[in-house]
Amino acid sequence: MRHPRVRSVLAALSLTAGALTAVAAAPAQAAAPASAPVPLVTKISHAEATAMFQAAGITWSSSGNCSDRDNPTCTSFEQLNLESAQGAQTLKSASGCALNITGGTETGHAGGTYSHWNGYKLDYSLSGCLDGYITGSFAYIGERGDGAPLYESGSGNIYALESNHWDVTYYNCGGC
Repeated sequence: MRHPRVRSVLAALSLTAGALTAVAAAPAQAAAPASAPVPLVTKISHAEATAMFQAAGITWSSSGNCSDRDNPTCTSFEQLNLESAQGAQTLKSASGCALNITGGTETGHAGGTYSHWNGYKLDYSLSGCLDGYITGSFAYIGERGDGAPLYESGSGNIYALESNHWDVTYYNCGGC
């Protein structure tokens, strides 16, 4: 019979190995825990994203009326993650609200792994319909460091209510 401490260490190693196997085998749309490696994602072009948005009835705008990824006054979807575009479509379909995207993958946003630049985030204009849907359907999980209220969807995507828009981090397509 093994010593109880050895059994607990073996059980912990078994759980860790199982978790690593699950992470390695999980599809890219699974929400990534903070400590997990960033999953491989499919990047799409600006043209592919706009075609998807048009098909779903989603609009977009920019203060500079442009789509240059290197210009912070533009709204670009170049190198957007496919799952982020699908997440926008899911949000539109589930909420029934008009969606207007005001921020994509263009420069000028905060950095980080799950950033706009890396294709994980989209910004949406505020609206009574969208605001009510997010705050009524998703779990309030506290405030971000800058004070923005945070809401988490059932699929694990995070919605931050900034002063004049929703900043959404898509870890997956939201159930597409």
